[in-house]
Amino acid sequence: MDGRCGWAGSEQIYIDYHDTEWGVPEYDARTLWEKLILDGFQAGLSWITILKKRDNFRSAFVGFDPDIIAEWGETDVQRLLGDAGIIRHRGKIEAAISNARAFQEVNAREGFDTFLWNYFDGVPLQNHWATQADVPPMTPLSTQISKDLKARGFKFCGPTIVYAFLEATGLVNDHIITCHRRDECAALARPK
Repeated sequence: MDGRCGWAGSEQIYIDYHDTEWGVPEYDARTLWEKLILDGFQAGLSWITILKKRDNFRSAFVGFDPDIIAEWGETDVQRLLGDAGIIRHRGKIEAAISNARAFQEVNAREGFDTFLWNYFDGVPLQNHWATQADVPPMTPLSTQISKDLKARGFKFCGPTIVYAFLEATGLVNDHIITCHRRDECAALARPK
């Protein structure tokens, strides 16, 4: 298999992301949280917009340290609204701050990583899509996870955002069957 998922396009930053990061099973709670926050910022925009600003986001959000972000208030919201290096959307910024608090609670109770991986019994879902057009924008499971996240206080985590997040973090392997990364990502899953 020497193909690549069609969404990767021709821009090198997108190709590199596809070939090294997207679909790799992620087991670190804090990294999972960062990716969920970035997917929330992506709502209504293209992922490449976020990808090109990701380093700016990491700087503005102090490395996505939820313990620091959870303490932020209106002064920090105003600071971020003035930062041209990120997406300046009040609702998304405020959601990132409240999501830090929600993350702290879930992580203290059971581990944010455990919370997510329990939906998959610890093993990534291996889909078998022939073309990019076959890949759904959301699933019943992403709808359930979205509902459960919202019940725990998370925002900007609708079913479509959650499904994109699940794909990006390798909880779901949605590399199409002709993509060279499909089997590589499948092989990175932790044994059950």
